[in-house]
Amino acid sequence: MKILSVLLISCCIVTVFPAVHTAAQVHEEQKMDPESRKEPVGIIFDTDIGNDIDDALALALLHTFESRAECHLLAVTITKDNALAAPFVDVVNTFYGRGNIPIGTVRNGVTPEDGNFLRPVVEAETAGKQWYPHHLQSGQDSPEAVDLLRKVLGQQPDQSVVIVQVGFSTNLARLLKTEGDEYSPLNGVELVKQKVRLLSIMAGAFTEIEGKPYREYNVIMDLDSARQVFANWPGPIVASGFEIGLAILYPAQSIEKDYRYVLHHPVAQAYGCYIKMPYDRPTWDLTSVLYAVRPQRGYFDLSESGIIQVDEAGQTIFTPQPGGPHRYLMVKEPQIIRVTELFTNLCSQPPDAKP
Repeated sequence: MKILSVLLISCCIVTVFPAVHTAAQVHEEQKMDPESRKEPVGIIFDTDIGNDIDDALALALLHTFESRAECHLLAVTITKDNALAAPFVDVVNTFYGRGNIPIGTVRNGVTPEDGNFLRPVVEAETAGKQWYPHHLQSGQDSPEAVDLLRKVLGQQPDQSVVIVQVGFSTNLARLLKTEGDEYSPLNGVELVKQKVRLLSIMAGAFTEIEGKPYREYNVIMDLDSARQVFANWPGPIVASGFEIGLAILYPAQSIEKDYRYVLHHPVAQAYGCYIKMPYDRPTWDLTSVLYAVRPQRGYFDLSESGIIQVDEAGQTIFTPQPGGPHRYLMVKEPQIIRVTELFTNLCSQPPDAKP
């Protein structure tokens, strides 16, 4: 998300830094938590990774949830049209022991620039030896994103997939326009309706920011696609607006202290490259991941049901409607404290398997 300037928030956030969990402790927690014994939710992560650091933290969070048997990361599709975005995802996936997760990249998309952390992480080496093993050398070596979306969705049970979109709407808008193919005879709208039970999306703003309506980055960078997705998506949408991640800051102290279990950590390095340390960054994309995997845990409140529309200026407008397919997240101060602690704990959890 969101290269736009971060606004100051007046609330005071209290952060606790718990000790890193061992595998045995994680398994004991799962025994005590009935929700953790449910079937892992199948997740497709659609991201503009490389534009802001919250995408990288969100990917780390997904890997921790998979380590805890709470989700299964089916694929990562990328909406940033930069050749290094897919290799960066491959670096992170491989670091967490899951280098076989399929990665798809947009073609003719937006934001082609490298950004601040893709190249330093992908090309990090000492004396010719890579810090982070990976297979992809360029996004051009990976499948086209919409083709991969159709392939993965066609293989899943009905109503089993949650798509987490934390970048632009390019890939999903194009998916809705597809026709039947070798993966499924269904067109894009029919395929989504059959296979996807929720779209958890970081997009828009549902309160005023500094006293006026806010045009959020993910929406305005591909405005036409965002308007299409909100207008035509054939299933439930829960949106995390700009104000939610803005209220929950990821602490620099965690980056500096909690990732030291390994000499080189790709997510911590990326965080340090994005902006000069120390800084606390909003957790926009992490909030959509958290709701997608743990929707029943009370981390957020939900708005009433209704319809979200995107106007021609890029503002998101919510209209209450009983039985409407759209809702958005809301958060209170006690939840902010709880979720901040949760993010620091889970994002910094070491991988199960070493590369």
